[in-house]
Amino acid sequence: MSAVLQKLKRFKLRALHNQKKFGVAGRNCEEVLRKGCLHLQLPVPGSTLCLYEDGTEVTGDYFWSVPDDSELVLLTAGQTWQGYVSDISRFLSVFQEPHAELIQAARQLLSDERAPLRQKLLADLLGTVSENIAAETRAEDAPWFEGLESRFRNKSGYLRYSCESRIRSYLREVTSGASLVVTEAREEYLRVVGAMCQKLQAARYNSSYFDRGAKAGRRLCTPEGWFSCQGPFDVDDCASRHSINPYSNRESRVLFSTWNLDHVIEKKRTVVPTLAAAIHDAEGREVDWKYFYRLLFTSENLKLVHIACHKKTTHKLLCDPSRIYRAPAVPRRKRRARQRP
Repeated sequence: MSAVLQKLKRFKLRALHNQKKFGVAGRNCEEVLRKGCLHLQLPVPGSTLCLYEDGTEVTGDYFWSVPDDSELVLLTAGQTWQGYVSDISRFLSVFQEPHAELIQAARQLLSDERAPLRQKLLADLLGTVSENIAAETRAEDAPWFEGLESRFRNKSGYLRYSCESRIRSYLREVTSGASLVVTEAREEYLRVVGAMCQKLQAARYNSSYFDRGAKAGRRLCTPEGWFSCQGPFDVDDCASRHSINPYSNRESRVLFSTWNLDHVIEKKRTVVPTLAAAIHDAEGREVDWKYFYRLLFTSENLKLVHIACHKKTTHKLLCDPSRIYRAPAVPRRKRRARQRP
């Protein structure tokens, strides 16, 4: 035991929120703490040592379980450390409102960097801190509009147009589905599609889904314009936590065009053929075209997904048979007329 007590253990020590580390060695926890406080000019009473990795306090017998050259954090009274997460939290808080000096420093580092991974990290960092998310008009953020027609004067207007274009393309596919219907039922099919078209026009083709200025429930993003991937069709959420803000800069706007509005129950393989069959086999029943409208054009059956979460395999999901036709109206019973006494 005495030999163990004589053995010096080496550590890398630093103070809280100080990236500069120094080496220290000691035969026990108290000796390392005393030397650390002396070097950092901190008071010994109330001070403690903990692992940088996870914040575990280093005391007593645990001191000998800690591997040599481990990184420790010296805390004074009232200070806390939760491990890596504390550094990440502090890092993120710095970049919430980055200063010009920080951006300039990052640019200088990037210009001198040669390692590909570090180049990418710095480039991504610069792209993030240089975003002009709050800007809305062409005058406020001209680079965002580069490559777009002059008729687009604000970001929300362009993104509404982008969403409308997608929905219009779905409508064209549904219209072309008339070829799946026999000649006798084609007129009814086109009538149903016409009703859907009118409803879409009234809803402005649900273009509000991409408009950060729209009311909650009418948009798929936050008021700042952040979109989160809703995950593949067969899961409830995105495991990779993909997110994007196409309002932030031109590159994000372009990348957002690769995100998909994916039909959970597939449009081409399932919904359109089921609609065509329902009209053909109606036999006097009324097709509930509003049900098909919701499947084809609304977030009831559409998921916004990152390209990596867009599974192109067959979904093998069917329309609800109980909702294909409208329930027949139940005739009201006539009330008996009251007899006068």
